[in-house]
Amino acid sequence: MQRVRQQLDQVGTLDLLRHGVEVLGLPKALKLAEFKPAFGLNPQVLARYNANRLRVVRQVRYSTRNENCLDLVLFLNGIPVATAELKTDNTQNIADAVWQYKTGRLPKAAGQALEPLLSFPSGALVHFAVSNREVQMTTRLEGPRTQFLPFNQGSDPGGPDCAAGNPVMEGHRTAYLWEEVWKRHSWLEILGRYGIAERDKKKQIRRLVFPRYHQLAVTRLLLNAVLEEGPGWRYLIQHSAGSGKTASIGWSSHLLADLHDENDCKLFDTVLVVSDRSVIDFQLQETLENFERRKGVVASITTEKGIKSEQLAAALSGDKKIVVCTIQTFPALIKKMQELSATSGKRFAVIADEAHSSQTGDAALKLRKVLSAAELAELADGGEVSIDDLLAADMSTRAGSAGITYVAFTATPKAKTLELFGRRPNPDVPAGSGNLPAPFHVYSMRQAIEEEFILDVLQNYTSYKLAFQLAQEGQSLSSEEVERNAALKKLMGWVKLHPHNIARKVEIVVEHFRQFVWPLLDGKAKAMVVVGSRKEAVRWKLAIDQYIQEQGYPLGTLVAFSGEVNDAESGPDGFSERSANLNPNLKGDIREAFKGEGYQILLVANKFQTGFDQPLLCGMYVDRRLDGIQAVQTLSRPNRCHPGKDTTYVVDFVNDPNDILAAFKTYYATAKLAVATDPNLILNLKTKLDAQGHYDEFEIDRVVKVLLDDSRSDKVRQSQLMAAIEPVAQRLMTLYKQARLAYRQAEDINDGDTLKRAKDELAALTLFRSDIGTYGRFYTFLSQIFDYANTGLEKRAMFYKALLPLLEFEREINTVDLSKVVLTHHHLRDLGTRKLDLKQGASPAIPGMDPGGGGVQDKNKVELAEIIAKLNELFSGELGDNDKLPYVCSVIRGKLLESSILSQQAAANSKKQFSNSPDLNKALLDAIIGALDAHQLMSTQALNSEAVREGMIDILLNHNNLYEDLRDQGLKE
Repeated sequence: MQRVRQQLDQVGTLDLLRHGVEVLGLPKALKLAEFKPAFGLNPQVLARYNANRLRVVRQVRYSTRNENCLDLVLFLNGIPVATAELKTDNTQNIADAVWQYKTGRLPKAAGQALEPLLSFPSGALVHFAVSNREVQMTTRLEGPRTQFLPFNQGSDPGGPDCAAGNPVMEGHRTAYLWEEVWKRHSWLEILGRYGIAERDKKKQIRRLVFPRYHQLAVTRLLLNAVLEEGPGWRYLIQHSAGSGKTASIGWSSHLLADLHDENDCKLFDTVLVVSDRSVIDFQLQETLENFERRKGVVASITTEKGIKSEQLAAALSGDKKIVVCTIQTFPALIKKMQELSATSGKRFAVIADEAHSSQTGDAALKLRKVLSAAELAELADGGEVSIDDLLAADMSTRAGSAGITYVAFTATPKAKTLELFGRRPNPDVPAGSGNLPAPFHVYSMRQAIEEEFILDVLQNYTSYKLAFQLAQEGQSLSSEEVERNAALKKLMGWVKLHPHNIARKVEIVVEHFRQFVWPLLDGKAKAMVVVGSRKEAVRWKLAIDQYIQEQGYPLGTLVAFSGEVNDAESGPDGFSERSANLNPNLKGDIREAFKGEGYQILLVANKFQTGFDQPLLCGMYVDRRLDGIQAVQTLSRPNRCHPGKDTTYVVDFVNDPNDILAAFKTYYATAKLAVATDPNLILNLKTKLDAQGHYDEFEIDRVVKVLLDDSRSDKVRQSQLMAAIEPVAQRLMTLYKQARLAYRQAEDINDGDTLKRAKDELAALTLFRSDIGTYGRFYTFLSQIFDYANTGLEKRAMFYKALLPLLEFEREINTVDLSKVVLTHHHLRDLGTRKLDLKQGASPAIPGMDPGGGGVQDKNKVELAEIIAKLNELFSGELGDNDKLPYVCSVIRGKLLESSILSQQAAANSKKQFSNSPDLNKALLDAIIGALDAHQLMSTQALNSEAVREGMIDILLNHNNLYEDLRDQGLKE
C-alpha cells in the first residue's frame, strides 16, 4: 500500500489506474484496474475486466483532523475516483453543495497537511455537486477559487430549443447521473478512455479534463450511429463556441480510430482531423500517448509548402491512427484518400473543425468551385473561408466517397452545410417541407450561455449613426455620367478612408476602451477593432498609434491582415503585418504576441474574425458591414470565459442592431433550414443553356472524352483539350466582339434600334457565362445529395468547367473621378447602449441556396452630382458648424488667398518669416469675421481664442500649403 501511495503522489490517480504500479520483483507494472480494450476481448482480459470492483460508500469521513464527511465516494478497486455532495431542493440547492466544497472541503487547510482524498492530482479525479434538479462537477478543489462546471443534459435533450438544466420528469431530474453515467460499463469507459491529464512543459499535470455531459453524449451517439450505419455517412454536430470542441474532436478521433465492429474488424484505417488550431495537434498526441504510452500514433501534415506523394502514402498507410492537417494540406490528403478508398478499399473518417484560415494555393483553387461572388471578393482581399466550403469543394471528386465518413463540427452551419451534412428525419424521402436536414447533435448557444460556458456578447451594444455631406470643391456639381452602384460604392469607400472619419472613430474607440474596457480584469482586458479592408487597416493603425502617442496613453496596438497592400497616401512601399511602421516590435506569431501585457488593442481586416480564442478580449469595435454567419462569428470573439470576466462591450459604427440580433438568433438554438434546394434547378439551367445553341452534344462529348482519357500525359491531354474546346470558345468570343463593336458604332451615330439589339446580345452572352458558372457551382453541391442518374448533366459540368475560363469577355471599367469631391460635414451620433435580448421573438430560419434570378440588369447611369446629392440625403442628420471640415481648409484659406499683401510677403520671405507676419494675423481675423454669418459657432470660437487662431495658422501653413500657394501667386504677379 505504501508503494501505491508513493506512485499516486508521483504520477496521479489517472495514470496509476491506467498503467499500474511498479513493484520491486515484478517484471512489469502491477495492474490496479482492467479497462475494456477496443477489440480482442479474450477470456483472460474479460475475466479481469469483470473482476473490477466498483463501490459507492456513504458518509465517508476522510480526515484525521476533523469530523467532516462526504455524502458519497466512488471507488474502483479500493482507489477513490469520485466524490459527491448531495442536496435536496426541498431544503437546499445546488449552490449549497458547491459552497460546501469551496469552504468545507479544502484539500489543505491553513497550517495542516494535505487531505489525500481531496488533493490534486493524487486524490479523487472528479467531485460532483448534486441536487434533485442539477449536477455540477470539478476536477480540482482550490477552496473559494474552485471552478465548477454544469454537468446537465439540457432542459430538452434533442429538442430544438434546449436550454440549461435537466428535463422535468417523474422522480429526480438528475437520475441520469447514477442510472447512466455511473453505470458500471459507462463509468469504467469514462475512467479508461475519456479522462485526460494535461501536462505543462515540465511534464507535470496541470489539469484533469473530465467530459462535460454534452461531450460524453455526442461521442457515444456518434460511435453508436457509425456502428449501426457503417462507413460512408455524414454527421453535422452543431456545438456552440466555448463548448469544448477541441476536446470533443480529440475524443471523437481517438474513439473512431479504435472503433471495431462485432467481428473485431477495424472500421477506419485512418482518421483525418482538419483544423488550423495548433492545440488540436498537441492535444491529440498528448491524449493518445497518455492512453497507450507510445509515441507516433498521430501524424501531422501541416506544411504550407505542399507535400509529396510519398508523404501522403506514408501518412495514410494505416500505421498512424490519426492524421492532423491544415486547410492548406487537406486537398492533397483528401484526393489521396479518395484514391485509396476506390482502389484499395480503405476506409477513412474525416473530422472537420470549424476553425478558419486565410486561403492560398490549392485550397483557394478548390474553393472557387463552390464560392459565391461575394465570398470570392472577400477571399481576394485576404479573407477567410470555412472548412465547410472546402469540404464541399473536395467532395466534388466523388470516387470512393462511400469509404469516407465525414463529421463536421461547427457553431454556425450554413445552408449548404446543413444540406450536405445534415440528417433528414426520414432519410428515404427527399428533403422538403417537414423533412428538412438538421444537425446530428446540438449543444446550442443558448445552453452554453445559460450554463455560463460563454458570455452573452450582446449585453452592452452601442451603435453609432454616421451623418455626412459631400460637395465638389471649386466647381459646380459634375454632370459626368457614372454607373450608380459603382459610384455609390466608391464614394462610400472614399468616406470610410477619409482621414477625418478615421480620426473621429479612433478617438471614440480609444476613449471608450480606456473608460469601459481597460479597467476590466484588473487592467488586463483587451479589445479588437474590425475594419472593412486591408487599406483601412493600414490607415486605422497609423491613426490610432498617432492618437495614442499624442495623448500619452500607455497602450500597445497590433494590426493583422493577410498578404501585402499598397496605399500611396500612407507610404511609398507596400504594407504587411511585418512592416516596421505597422507592427515595429512584432516577433513571431501575432496571436502569441497579443497574449502579452504589451498589447491591448488588435486591429483586423478579414483575419482572426473566426477561430481566434483570447479569453482576455472584452471589447469589440466594428467598422465594417457584418451579415449573417459573419456577424455571429466575428462578434463572438469576446465570449470566452475567464476568471473575473462577466462583462463585454460592442461598439458598432456600421450595422443595424436589429440585423445583428436576427443573425445571432438564427444560431441561438438549433439551426433550422427554411427550405431545401430544389434539385430541378440543375435541369432548368440545362434546358436554358442548351436552348441558346452555342454548343451541341458532339462538342460536349469531344471535350469529355479528352478529360476522361488518363492514358496520355498531362501535357498532351492539355493540348488535346484546347483543340476540343477552342472552337466553342472562339465562336462565343467572336459573337461578343461583334456585338461590342456594333454597340460602339451605334452609340457614335445615335442609332437607338441597333444600340438596343447590340446591348441585348451583350447581356445574353454575359448571362450565358454567368449561368455556366452557376451550373458548375450548384451541380458540385447538389450531386452530393441527389442521384441525378443522368450522365448528360455530369458531362455538362465538365464541359462548362473547361469553357468558363476561356470566355474573357471585355469588362466595362467604371471610372469615377473623386478628385474634386470634399467632405463638408461629418457627424457620428451615439445612438446609445442597449441589451440585444436573444430570448425575445422567434428565431429566423436559414434561407436556402438560391442561384439568382437569371437576368442581366441594365447599368443605371446617372450624373455624379445626383449620386452625391442622394448620399447627402441618405446620410444627413444632426449636422452643424462643428462638423464642417473645410471651415479652415477651404473657407478661411480661400479668403486668405485673396490677399495680394500676403502673396507679396510670401514671395519675399521664408515660411518661418512669413508665419510671424502681423499682416497674416490681421488677415486671419478679417477672414474669420467675414465668415461669421455663415459659420457662426466656429467663427465665434476662433475670435475668442488666440490658441484656436494659432492652431488654424499651423494647419494652413504646415498641412494645407497656404504659404506655397501664396508664394506662387506673388511670383506670378
